[in-house]
Amino acid sequence: MKHLLKLLDLTSEEITEILDLADELKAELKNGTAKPRLQGKTLGMIFQKSSTRTRVSFETGMYQLGGMALFLSANDLQIGRGEPVEDTARVLSRYLDGIMIRTFAQEEVEGLAKHGSIPVINGLTDFCHPCQVLADLMTMREYLGKSLSGKKMCFIGDGNNMANSLIVGGLKMGMTVSCACPDNYHPHPIVLKFAAEYGDKFSLTSKPEEAAVKADVMVTDVWASMGQEGEKAEREKAFKGYQVNDEIMALANPGCIVQHCLPAHKGEEITYNVFESHAKEIFDEAENRLHAQKAVLVKLLG
Repeated sequence: MKHLLKLLDLTSEEITEILDLADELKAELKNGTAKPRLQGKTLGMIFQKSSTRTRVSFETGMYQLGGMALFLSANDLQIGRGEPVEDTARVLSRYLDGIMIRTFAQEEVEGLAKHGSIPVINGLTDFCHPCQVLADLMTMREYLGKSLSGKKMCFIGDGNNMANSLIVGGLKMGMTVSCACPDNYHPHPIVLKFAAEYGDKFSLTSKPEEAAVKADVMVTDVWASMGQEGEKAEREKAFKGYQVNDEIMALANPGCIVQHCLPAHKGEEITYNVFESHAKEIFDEAENRLHAQKAVLVKLLG
């Protein structure tokens, strides 16, 4: 594993290794036995999209591992004024030990990895969100047991970057994955082609109540992601009925957990009641961004 660009690039074994290391790092932090595994290492963090969890978790993670993180706003870099990504990659490779980038185009992340000589981590693109889904899988293992094989994950909402990564991560970990998305909001064709190889382990429907049956994990995300604010009214109409509520939860298995990558729009994709009833799992998931990303950092920079 040289980079973390998308979960499609990783084997099931590599994902499991990251999750096992994340568990170990979390336990060390809680027990006060954390080691400075990245002493003297520097991570550059390029942000072309705003962030709460990504910035704070990566910056804190590097600090806890004994390294340092530099916040690089696209507005402050020449890349924001048109410097080719291949030149930026080659320059930053001379200064840093790794790059984390949160941007729009997946091609930009892939370009940094191709032209640079240091590890690149995808902190989110319009195509996928691997760091978040590693944290989700870590949380699922904490609640449902180390082996997720045979467990069912249901995703209700937009076939966006989260849906793309959840499908890939879930299937690679042996789960059955069902998605309920409106007709014009399906996951990416590349992801659907990948999922088709898993036969009846994957299903895509336009009916949330169909997807939710016997789920062990219920996942949702906002109807309009960053950059889609102009489509808000149109999306509200398209996603009417695509809500995780008490009726949907009643179709899932007893003890079904809920995951949401946050921020949540309570009353839209999830009701206030379901969110607050499952707040512990959701905020454990948010915390696990820190531990899962530290595991990725140790794997790539250690």
